[in-house]
Amino acid sequence: MSEEKKKVEISKDDKKVVKGSRMLKGRKGVDYLQKCKDEGTKLVQVCPAVRDQFWYTAAEMAGCDIARMTVPGDQASADINWSISLAPWWIRVVRGAAKIIHLNFYMQTPTYSSKEKALENGALYMCCGADSVLPMGVSNETLRYMTDNYVAVFGHVGALSGWQTAGQGGYKRLGKTCDDAMQVYRMAYEYQENGMKAMTIELTPIEVTNAIAKKMKVPVISIAAGGAADGCEMVDFDTFAMMPSPVSHAKSYGEFFPWAVEAYADWADDVREGGYPEDKHGFHMEEAELDKFLNALENA
Repeated sequence: MSEEKKKVEISKDDKKVVKGSRMLKGRKGVDYLQKCKDEGTKLVQVCPAVRDQFWYTAAEMAGCDIARMTVPGDQASADINWSISLAPWWIRVVRGAAKIIHLNFYMQTPTYSSKEKALENGALYMCCGADSVLPMGVSNETLRYMTDNYVAVFGHVGALSGWQTAGQGGYKRLGKTCDDAMQVYRMAYEYQENGMKAMTIELTPIEVTNAIAKKMKVPVISIAAGGAADGCEMVDFDTFAMMPSPVSHAKSYGEFFPWAVEAYADWADDVREGGYPEDKHGFHMEEAELDKFLNALENA
């Protein structure tokens, strides 16, 4: 290797960072998602929602492929302008903690109210570390404008989230009839033809979910839609049994609150009963310095 090339590349194990580039070898970009689709490898998508960056780290360590991102406080009661202003910082925070997993960032509706805004904000989010962006219910015109300008869009069909659900008669199951199912398919197909790189499909019958995934060229991830499709998403609230009552589409794989409460309670008991801290949890002052300090303190 030439001296010039050595200055450009820094290698560690099987990972290679190119100086001046944010891309890390092994990072799960849209090309990785497509490769899994083509090879028949199921994709695993998590949605840590509004929890901190270490949930993303844990999902990456477990080998999950995709994490759908939202900004902390991204709730109906949150200030929308505050959430939007926070987005670039939060993407950088999460990317710093989880360098490999595919980050699909949920765009707030005002950030794609025009195709120009969609391009500007989508490009910004990708520059901050997102691998793709999700403008929920985006128009084909805006989508094409984004993808023509190299913004990777990983979108959504079926039941939409947010205020868009009003146009669907509320958040409910879709595609129960042939006509309704074909509407979902047509939206998915048009999205694909306008450059969408992947999509989730939500609240559709098992048969519709799987049939649309098989028909599409791009990856289709099932959420609350029964079928395995090209992979599945589940929200961490469900994965870790954090909801007041379980929902029919979800399966819990651990219980966060009993584990966390037990750890906090054990520590609190230790503090109150003298079990923590022990001598080994601190360090001592040299005796001569201690004598001087105590004398100085006495005379202060």
